[in-house]
Amino acid sequence: MIIPDVALAMLVNRTAQAYVSGTPAYMTYRETTRISAPSMGRTQEIDRSVAVRVADNYAVMRDLPDGGERTGEAFPIIAQFNPFSAYQFSYFANLKNVEIHLQRGAPVTFPIPAPDPGVDVLVPYNSFWAARYAPDSTEQHLHLLVDPTARVGQGFYPSEVIEDPQTQLPSHVEIRTANSDMVIALDYQVIQGHWVLTHGRFSATEHVIVSTFKVIADVTYDDFAFPTQAPDPRLAGTPVPTVTP
Repeated sequence: MIIPDVALAMLVNRTAQAYVSGTPAYMTYRETTRISAPSMGRTQEIDRSVAVRVADNYAVMRDLPDGGERTGEAFPIIAQFNPFSAYQFSYFANLKNVEIHLQRGAPVTFPIPAPDPGVDVLVPYNSFWAARYAPDSTEQHLHLLVDPTARVGQGFYPSEVIEDPQTQLPSHVEIRTANSDMVIALDYQVIQGHWVLTHGRFSATEHVIVSTFKVIADVTYDDFAFPTQAPDPRLAGTPVPTVTP
């Protein structure tokens, strides 16, 4: 097999190409979210239908089966998200509320030299992510483990990446930070030609005054559609997003 950092770079580049070329104008889907703090005996279920304008992540969300309606950033995160990108992510969690904010950025790509018959060894250098093969990784089923370098600092990095051998795109990505126990696990599928999230799990330990507890948010996405016209009049055009709680 090729060296692991080249394998990761090639996968990241394929992902960027698929993400950009497959970005829909609009998405609709259903999401089932369970938020829990097991040590505190607290759980909350949030089931919603979501219609979102993908370009600026402006969504109309309706609580199911016949609940309230909200507009603003798709919660917990939009199902069209490339974890290999210049994104900004923040969250706040306590026993009553979890707030998650995601600002997506441009996909990351790595320059890879064209094949040269006069070159025997290619030694690329990734100054942020140090990739290695997991024990079960094969040429047909890529499984990479990634360690952060000192340049990552306290930022996010993809700690584990599993490739779908059929699509050659990531089917599973785990994101961590170097200074906390936070883990974001994301599962992907290609649906109607679009590479989208189908499941996500967020966990982190929170410290509130004298209490310490772990918060877990688990969300499943399904019932996808990708309309070419705005599925709700509020999503038409490019108005300045307004938010309703």
